[in-house]
Amino acid sequence: MDERIDDDEKDKELAGLTALPPHRKAHSYSQQLRGTSTQKRHQQVRKHSLDDSRISSNIESSFYDSDSDDEIFSRSSSTNLAAEEELYNEGGDSSHYQPLQEFVGSVGGTGIFKAPFRAAVHPGRPPCLELRPHPLRETQVGKFLRNIACTEAQLWAGQESGVRVWEIQKAYDAGCGLGGKVRRGDEDASPFYESADTSPTLCLAVDKGNRLVWSGHKDGKIRSWKMDQPFTTPFKEGLSWQAHRGPVHAIVISCYGDLWSGSEGGIIKIWPWESVEKSLSLSPEERHMAALLVERSFVDLRSQVTVNGVCSISSQEVKCLLSDHLRARVWCASPLSFSLWDARTKELLKVFNIDGQVENRVDMSSVQQQDQAAAVEDEMKVKFVSSSKKEKSQGTSFLQRSRNAIMGAADAVRRVATKGAGAFVDDTKRTEALVQTGDGMIWSGCTNGLLVQWDGSGTRLQDFNRHPCSVQCFCTFGTRIYVGYVSGIIQLLDLEGNLIAAWVAHNGPVIKLAVGSDHIFSLATHGGIRGWNIASPGPVDNMIRSELAAKELIYTRRHNVRILIGTWNVGQGRASQDSLSSWLGSIVSDVGIVVVGLQEVEMGAGFLAMSAAKETVGLEGSAMGQWWLDTIGKALEEGKAFERMGSRQLAGLLISLWVRKNLRTHVGDIDAGAVPCGFGRAIGNKGGVGLRIRVYDRIMCFVNCHLAAHLEAVNRRNADFDHIYRNMVFTRSSNLLNNAAGMVPYLFLSCSLAFSTYLFWLLYSSGLPLVLSVTAGVSTAVHTLRGTNANMGVSSEEAKPDLSEADMVVFFGDFNYRLFGISYDEARDFVSQRCFDWLREKDQLRAEMKAGKVFQGMREALIKFPPTYKFERHQPGLGGYDSGEKKRIPAWCDRIIYRDTRSASVSECSLDCPVVSSILQYDACMDVTDSDHKPVRCKFNVKISHVDRSIRRKEFGEIMTSNEKIRSILEDLCNVPESTVSPNSIVLQNHESSSLLITNRSTKDRAIYKITCQGQSVVKNDGQAPDYSPRGAFGFPRWLEVTPAVGMIKPEQSVEVSVRHEDLHTSEESTDGIPQNWWSEDTRDKEVILIVHVQGSSSTKTYSQKIHVRHCFSGKPVRNDSKSNSARRNQIS
Repeated sequence: MDERIDDDEKDKELAGLTALPPHRKAHSYSQQLRGTSTQKRHQQVRKHSLDDSRISSNIESSFYDSDSDDEIFSRSSSTNLAAEEELYNEGGDSSHYQPLQEFVGSVGGTGIFKAPFRAAVHPGRPPCLELRPHPLRETQVGKFLRNIACTEAQLWAGQESGVRVWEIQKAYDAGCGLGGKVRRGDEDASPFYESADTSPTLCLAVDKGNRLVWSGHKDGKIRSWKMDQPFTTPFKEGLSWQAHRGPVHAIVISCYGDLWSGSEGGIIKIWPWESVEKSLSLSPEERHMAALLVERSFVDLRSQVTVNGVCSISSQEVKCLLSDHLRARVWCASPLSFSLWDARTKELLKVFNIDGQVENRVDMSSVQQQDQAAAVEDEMKVKFVSSSKKEKSQGTSFLQRSRNAIMGAADAVRRVATKGAGAFVDDTKRTEALVQTGDGMIWSGCTNGLLVQWDGSGTRLQDFNRHPCSVQCFCTFGTRIYVGYVSGIIQLLDLEGNLIAAWVAHNGPVIKLAVGSDHIFSLATHGGIRGWNIASPGPVDNMIRSELAAKELIYTRRHNVRILIGTWNVGQGRASQDSLSSWLGSIVSDVGIVVVGLQEVEMGAGFLAMSAAKETVGLEGSAMGQWWLDTIGKALEEGKAFERMGSRQLAGLLISLWVRKNLRTHVGDIDAGAVPCGFGRAIGNKGGVGLRIRVYDRIMCFVNCHLAAHLEAVNRRNADFDHIYRNMVFTRSSNLLNNAAGMVPYLFLSCSLAFSTYLFWLLYSSGLPLVLSVTAGVSTAVHTLRGTNANMGVSSEEAKPDLSEADMVVFFGDFNYRLFGISYDEARDFVSQRCFDWLREKDQLRAEMKAGKVFQGMREALIKFPPTYKFERHQPGLGGYDSGEKKRIPAWCDRIIYRDTRSASVSECSLDCPVVSSILQYDACMDVTDSDHKPVRCKFNVKISHVDRSIRRKEFGEIMTSNEKIRSILEDLCNVPESTVSPNSIVLQNHESSSLLITNRSTKDRAIYKITCQGQSVVKNDGQAPDYSPRGAFGFPRWLEVTPAVGMIKPEQSVEVSVRHEDLHTSEESTDGIPQNWWSEDTRDKEVILIVHVQGSSSTKTYSQKIHVRHCFSGKPVRNDSKSNSARRNQIS
């Protein structure tokens, strides 16, 4: 552990010093380590993914913050706990090194500068089943999960290369480990099976009636998968056909068993169950014929409502499809409108927008695209041509014309780019998800976080705004509504829209929710899947937490990693290979991670202008930056010993990160960020660039900064740090920005050239004030684009900087803090005598940190090397300090400062304090003379604790299955209200109707019912047993209308369900490519079995009762057995 030097202790040290600096014996400029052993220790240890929990104080008490999710690590067969807790060292035994003393800044541990809360078991979030821990992003290329769906005993997931399935009964089993048969990223996941490779799966639908799962794919195909097949990896698809030319965005099975699918361009097709059923009955050898049979049978709804090229429905992509079983309708949601269809007749009932207003549409996608392109072109003409005419008439100068041109171009880039990304006012209301609740209401979720309640006819009833972030998904269970947000939060609402509870379920967007068994499963965008018990949140959660916390030692794993940080202001120069080897190559033998930050890689006015313009549309980098990356890579033996994981350049700032190959499997999820601070917070001559990674499931952030220059600009430097800390947003290469760049290449070129010319002229002709007025326009464009993607609508009260959520943060770079209250000659004398203790008291940064004005609560090793600024190039030794006309006072401009998870009360590495760092080496390479700054380096020894998620899931399963008290509480919640259903059988003649009476006998609990059709059979006169065949998803035959087929019954009340024969002799549909009447071919008597399912408002069990319904075409009398059902003869389904 490091020794913390408090301010009081340091004052005591200073009090003991004499008035004059003592003469000291010369020694090395570098602070040396006491041990130099580089011998590696190799241990067989278990390397697992690991967890911890974090709680954010800025989310209201009903919200629980997310943990720093997961990772996957290899295992050994050893079960010895002591051996498992051995530190994993990338090189050398840490006991040979003596950590350096550190200075700690004031005002740490409060506000945004407080280290994130961590715990072995999350104290606020409901305990969860970690079916698939968060995999490292780099392991998921081509395999990302995009949706999930549940059957009674399985969880299916659609991925970019097919589907996979989990057996829920095996959900608690341990993973296969790094040496198992699964690929990287799934070592700790519960055992699963994977299909053969297919096109990316975009949507899923479950057909319980025929034991099938339907999937829609990017290549336009619909595929079926058997639930009950003997699974192996890879397993094969069943029936498949080419459904659309474009991707299949949504599929749903209507209450009559037909398959509906939606694609781009507003295309909606119906695949009649009769054709699907016939194709499913064909043998595998007839697969081609089966596919052809279905392909020819579709009904194109868009063509049905298109007259003379004018269509009544939106031409935007189909976002969601929803089957309303209560009213036998199908909802189709596009981003900005809805269409409502009759599930029996396939007729369009209504088209309305997101505000509930009925629309009469004239939508043609090609016309829209042409209009949009024309609008962009017209906007450019207005910006450039009109302003040019005005300037010519007024005889303005070149300077003014350039300024007008760049302001217009920047504004056009901002407008068009954000338009392409969907950031207009209307687009904040884009529909993202649909769901039907138990009471029959329809709920939609929007990108602005709005929840809208609709009735079955498309009338907007009310809306709620429970969270400012975009809604991504819904699911319902009983009387509860679960809402997943892009912020990772899951909210639990009642049917009236009241908030019951909320928690941060994942550290990424929740993109899909599904109900299965007794869990609500959530899928995050990073691919992690968690299961939340339907009894949560509730009293049982505290019992589970207590039991799980007691087993902490079983699933805790510890590791050691050494990290080397290097910073250098290269002054627009280049370095020799010898200089880089002296700086970095000489001390990396025992290092696992190397992070390098450079400043002033390139600083010309034209380059800065071009860099700012490129940032506007999401581009970065330069030839000089690439030269530095390649040259440093050679010094680190990139490709042999190290692998470069990522880099980020902002004008003259460059940061890059390398990982030793034997550590690579435990490091990933690299993200980058940049914050400009120069010239009105728009130009990157000053600012910060950062990288964020996961190391053994812990988040580490590295930020390379170049702060404001000049001795007197202390407050400006403090403000720069605060601006970087609060605004650093880590993202991958943004699709939003890439789309913008693709839409406006000519705007970008105009903006770049105009701005480069204009800024170059201003810098040499007009000075700084006018520059600031221009760069504000470009700054707005940059932050509009990046902010839209990064902040996701989070309000300032809830938003917390990304750096605040990291387990370890390291700031390094040219901070430009100088020595104050001392002359050039005095400083040189102190340096020549190595009186660094005296010089430290004149350090601006130390004084500001002590006052709590900058780097609050962060740590720095005591400096015991000479000031690193300013030197004459290529002059070795201390005699190289600036001796020119300005005689700049030597200063420690180049620094490395950090924070880990330690607090005043906790300092030992554990799941409560998972990252504890100490500094083993902090020095400057004084023999390097390629720049006016000296390169600085710092070596950290980082202790990391994390959770073995596979082991914890197994322990969690033992608690859930063996703890009798917990099982008793969960069983008590499974109560089904007493109910009666009468009669037991119904006989219908043509156009006749009858009714079912469902009564809820309970005095306190609501009953939720759903009626399905188990199957249909032709009545046989020879006494043979009927052969019942189900339609898709237990749908009703077309001649039978059951309303309402789903609903909710209040305590001690009843509901009457109409059962009616319907004639559709006038309706025709194409079957086998030939229009046929649905019913004329078969007038035999038919019988169906209706199943009435009844469950409680929070019950996982369902009671079912059969109702026989016979339709007699012949009119022959049939005995109607309608015995009373008061004795309640129900079956458990």
